[in-house]
Amino acid sequence: MPFASGEAALPNSLSLQSRFRGWGNGLLGVAIFSGSLPATRLAVIGFSPLLLTSARALIAGILACLMLAVTRQPWPNGRQWRQLLVVAGGCVLGFPALTALALQHITSARSLVFVGLLPLSTAVFAMVRGGERPAAAFWGFALAGAAAVAGFALARGAQSSALGDGLMVAAIVVCGLGYAEGAVLTRELGGWQVISWALLLCVPAAAVGTAVFWPADGLGMVGWQSWLGLGYVSVFSMLIGFVFWYRGLSLGGIASVGQLQLLQPFMGLGLASVVLGEPVAPLMMVVTLIAVGSVAGAKRFA
Repeated sequence: MPFASGEAALPNSLSLQSRFRGWGNGLLGVAIFSGSLPATRLAVIGFSPLLLTSARALIAGILACLMLAVTRQPWPNGRQWRQLLVVAGGCVLGFPALTALALQHITSARSLVFVGLLPLSTAVFAMVRGGERPAAAFWGFALAGAAAVAGFALARGAQSSALGDGLMVAAIVVCGLGYAEGAVLTRELGGWQVISWALLLCVPAAAVGTAVFWPADGLGMVGWQSWLGLGYVSVFSMLIGFVFWYRGLSLGGIASVGQLQLLQPFMGLGLASVVLGEPVAPLMMVVTLIAVGSVAGAKRFA
């Protein structure tokens, strides 16, 4: 049976059931995304950042094309294609490329804490692109979480890098725009359809990039950990995670559900410690706990 072709339009007053469904889908999406930066850290050991960005988009794009073809989805219209270009530029190409470059200069544990800025970025673009107007108290909690993360970023520890930190901030901005734009479009096309069409747009560029950045000596020396990282970011980070994430944003509200991203550093820090053996500084945990409290407060007033 084919997938549904779209989601119901977001009502002015979200039902309690819709909010719960939105937060459930959003939380699952965040859990999947929490493994993205540790997996990217593994992948860039064997792949160059630009090859990784191209290859992950190509793999996910091929899978997306198959899904769209098998389910015979109707083609988007002109306006929707323009919105899909924003999603593709922010989420499919921009964020992966910028984070891959950043992870050459900072640890995945440090980069994960920057993800705490994503809810604020998403909320701002929810106002601009989604027409949402959260209460004033919402912004207080959102700013508190963002301030905690920014304060950590400004702490010039041994693991910090001005270039790496700057690349992560840029990644957060373009990703927030892509999230908000994709959530708005999900109300018309459906969550998995939005990311699939965005990936389809990127297939030509991804194919060219994969060919151009393919190493002259091949990939025979790439370790299994890097292949595992590539597989995760291609299938889960680029495709499956977005299915749940865009559905969650659409059903529960972009600004409200977007605050769940403050939990992503907490999940990711644990993965970075277990999978990569990276040290997790006490300050990182303090920032994460503040972020968790900000989520609870922002949810109450969104």
